[in-house]
Amino acid sequence: MILAPMGRDASVAAALIREAGFYANVCADLAALMHEIEGGAGLAVIADEAIKTADLRRLTNWLNQQPSWSDFPIVLLTHQGGGPERNPDAARLGQVLGNVTFIERPFHPTTLVSIVGSAVRGRRRQYQTRAILEDLTESESLLQTALNAGRLGALELHLPEFELEASGTCKTFFGRQPEDSFSYQDLLAAVHLDDRAPRQEAIDRSIKSGKDYSFEYRNIWPDGSVHWVDVRARAVRRPDGSLKSLVGVSSDITARKTAEIERENLLAQLAAERTALAELTATLEHRVEQRTADLMREVAAREKAQEQLRQAQKMETIGQLTGGVAHDFNNLLMAVMGNLDLLRKRLPDDPRLHRLINGALQGAERGASLTQRLLAFARQQDLRAVPVDLRGLIRGMIDLLERSLGPRVVLRLDIPEGLPMASIDPNQLELAILNLAINARDAMPDGGTIDIRICEYQAVNDPSLTAGRYLRLSVVDTGAGMTAEILKRAVEPFFSSKPLGKGTGLGLSMVHGLAVQLGGALQLSSMVGKGTTATLVLPVATAAPEAESEAPSAQKVNRSAVILFVDDDPLIAMSTTEMLEDLGHRVIGANSGLHALDIIKSEQQIDLMMTDHVMPGMTGVELAAASREVRPSLPILLATGYAELPEGAQLDLPRLAKPYHQDQLRDRLDQLLG
Repeated sequence: MILAPMGRDASVAAALIREAGFYANVCADLAALMHEIEGGAGLAVIADEAIKTADLRRLTNWLNQQPSWSDFPIVLLTHQGGGPERNPDAARLGQVLGNVTFIERPFHPTTLVSIVGSAVRGRRRQYQTRAILEDLTESESLLQTALNAGRLGALELHLPEFELEASGTCKTFFGRQPEDSFSYQDLLAAVHLDDRAPRQEAIDRSIKSGKDYSFEYRNIWPDGSVHWVDVRARAVRRPDGSLKSLVGVSSDITARKTAEIERENLLAQLAAERTALAELTATLEHRVEQRTADLMREVAAREKAQEQLRQAQKMETIGQLTGGVAHDFNNLLMAVMGNLDLLRKRLPDDPRLHRLINGALQGAERGASLTQRLLAFARQQDLRAVPVDLRGLIRGMIDLLERSLGPRVVLRLDIPEGLPMASIDPNQLELAILNLAINARDAMPDGGTIDIRICEYQAVNDPSLTAGRYLRLSVVDTGAGMTAEILKRAVEPFFSSKPLGKGTGLGLSMVHGLAVQLGGALQLSSMVGKGTTATLVLPVATAAPEAESEAPSAQKVNRSAVILFVDDDPLIAMSTTEMLEDLGHRVIGANSGLHALDIIKSEQQIDLMMTDHVMPGMTGVELAAASREVRPSLPILLATGYAELPEGAQLDLPRLAKPYHQDQLRDRLDQLLG
């Protein structure tokens, strides 16, 4: 961000910075600069005359309130001889602004570009630090989830005072309620008399040597019942090397111990009767071994299920975060695209300027495409699932697939006739199939074969699917394959095994999100050197396909309408209001649902209400329901980036997906006002 209102400093600095490969925005005044900084910026280049006598309280408050990871860089342009060594004003500004680099004018272009490059790299490292802190917080949450999933209790024994901290789960292993107090003396009193001495020897040995503590013992619950507990702990030392505490986990092993005791008793009985009952003994031993194997399989299955649960919770957390980020990006792109649309119409007929505007619009469109992929992964994209013949859909894609795959890849289809209809969004599924085919092509740089197969599938005990009928659409390649570690992370957003610059890492995550949102799943299997199979499991349609009907054409509205526009984001409110007024309408603005409801209850003329959905206090759907009670015939247009309305929303509202162009806005309004 550049603030240099006098002379050509701003334009010269912006040109140099852009030529070096960075973005540069020129701000007209300090308020505009603060608006950009608060929205997110890499650094600021400021001429000292722009802030020497200005009120810097807003800027200094923002700088002082930065989070611990942030130290916003500022490059201050001073006049020759105006450096901090000779200029008290410059020194004062340096103290006030913090992370400041001074450049005396006239400056050499290389100096400016070098300082800007260093500052941008430093700012990027700050954001990397923020990401690391967020990852640590997420890791703590995942650890707690793992403890809960594995029914493990956490405990810490502080030394030398022997003060015990125990989690609620740990307390239940000793017959207490999670909210009960439970001291180390309570624990000692609960230990079975026969186990007290060996347990004390084990803990004394661990404290003396600093080695891990591991011991299984019985404890007596308040109701008199006997239970087994397994406690494992590791020593934690202070900086001076002294023992600070023992930190570990506990688990209830009563069932296992009971099974072991029963097994030992059974083996002893068999040994006593071995001579007379040799054949029966052999049979019983075989049964014991079989039972042991069954138990081992059950343990393995439980561990696998726990791992699947942890992975599912991880992906759900990432999906929620990704969906929120994509929604915020949609709002930002809405403001950018709206303003660019208006700017393109109002610029003089200069081809160079129009090329720049078109380039910016293309960049915004690419950003919108990126957010759509993020929303697909987060299962928040807008889908229209209808009954579709997969055989006909794929055969209609053959030309596109063959052009995309190139001459070195052989495409083969294995699609039987008579398959049931699938309940899908055909446009999104075509994009998913194309993504999978291109991934398969990229895995075969020297050429190979891609098979597309479809078969029916009946889900019964599949943990990732609801029981019922499905179609399995598989894309099979003969490429390099993936390792188990890469396969495990393949659907995570922005993860890619391709070389830098060869992929966004959103292809498989988009396909995964689409499959789950449709009620199916994405299943991946791979073997290094053998190839990869990506299978889309899609639900079978339960209804017949709807007869095609022509969509009603929008009539051109020649009158000026009074439109109540509701959005809590000032950037979107400003750009959309400009677009509406440019279309000839009169706009009444409201920044919240409650504000809009007051206007609706007034006597003002309103021809249509256009509202965002996600707003504090009252959502767009709630506002629509309330407004219908006051003005039942008022047309309502819901403009939102969210795909699904909340459960229980019974209103059938026309929608306009963010981000949108002015032409799309005009056509939607013409449909509603025609």
